[in-house]
Amino acid sequence: MGTRNVLWNLANKYFTFGLIGLTVSDRYASIVPVRGASMSPTFNPQASNFTDDYVLVEKFCLEKYKFSHGDVVVFRSPSNHKEKYVKRIIGLPGDWIGTTHNSYDVLKIPEGHCWLEGDNSASSKDSRSLGPIPLGLVQGRVTHIVWPPQRIGAVERSYPQERVSSP
Repeated sequence: MGTRNVLWNLANKYFTFGLIGLTVSDRYASIVPVRGASMSPTFNPQASNFTDDYVLVEKFCLEKYKFSHGDVVVFRSPSNHKEKYVKRIIGLPGDWIGTTHNSYDVLKIPEGHCWLEGDNSASSKDSRSLGPIPLGLVQGRVTHIVWPPQRIGAVERSYPQERVSSP
């Protein structure tokens, strides 16, 4: 009878801890790996290094879609909801944006959308190929690098201001 109570208490504690962890990661913050070179040098600056950067993603910004130019966000792919990408916000709803660096193509970002680009344009699948991304696909804002230890720190906000005209 004693072993049964010990097992029940242990299972109950693990279940409770798991439920609390799931709630926190779903509503408040989570840690996400950044794979690939599309955000280099901000994330994964050394292609030969076999470790991915892990980042802290806060989700309070989702309450009223409180984003700023230069924020790095995690979002689901519009074409495959199982894929997640990490990109930088270049344009917000109502902005006029130059869609490429060497062209005079200009696009107005529709309401409820944003323009996202990787820092390494040579290897990034982003708004230049996907178009404006619905804000509803954004999962949260990246605030800090939490792994590897030598790269721990806040993520800087920056974007090519010369390509964006805000209303």
